[in-house]
Amino acid sequence: MLKQSEAIVLHSSPLREADLLVTFFTRNEGKVKGVARAAKKSKRRFGGALEPLTRVTLYYEQRERQELVRLDACDILQSPLSEQVDYSRAVALAHVAELLDELLPDHEPNDSLFRLAVSTLGHLRAQAIWMPLTYFELWAVRLAGVLPDLRSCVACNAVLNGSAAYFHPLSDGLMCATHKRLASREMSGDSRQQAAEMFRLPLEQLPSEPWPRARCADLRKFLAQRVERHTEKKLVTFTMLDKLE
Repeated sequence: MLKQSEAIVLHSSPLREADLLVTFFTRNEGKVKGVARAAKKSKRRFGGALEPLTRVTLYYEQRERQELVRLDACDILQSPLSEQVDYSRAVALAHVAELLDELLPDHEPNDSLFRLAVSTLGHLRAQAIWMPLTYFELWAVRLAGVLPDLRSCVACNAVLNGSAAYFHPLSDGLMCATHKRLASREMSGDSRQQAAEMFRLPLEQLPSEPWPRARCADLRKFLAQRVERHTEKKLVTFTMLDKLE
């Protein structure tokens, strides 16, 4: 049975001589893996549609008792290559793809996360990655169900509004000054306030102002720790982002 869905390409890898194994985030069925037969040779069916983070209309066939679908064709809706790609934007795009791949279970639709990804891809531009990337990380971790309450101490439930807050890679949330662990890092009140604003407003309504790398760096570090604790693995693009100027 041939199916159709809007989808975002997460990554692809060689499979046999001319085929590709491709992972998609589909709007209708969540994360789907499939084989694009002769994709390395067929410009007519796929062209540049299998580049990571390309948004496409995907046509595929799901056969009973088979884990991999058969990809029939893709129509490009939005390509990340249509705008300037500098190194920082390339890393940011790879980060979005890796985060989606790790947080999404197979075949579980998540329309909220899909819409978040589409919005983020529309705002990630060269020399301006940090605000949309922070917004994406915050909401992706929340929608995946692994974001703790940022307003209270995980140890004693004390309200943290206006007071110091700390986080540690082996802790499940923020801590007050009394219950912080050794080698904890502090999250600034400004970062927590920014997170609250991001929860209130869609990405399109946030102020369009310059965002230096240092802004909300502590919040992004906290979110990285939550994802890696949840997935039980180090994610490559977190390290790459840390090395950006």
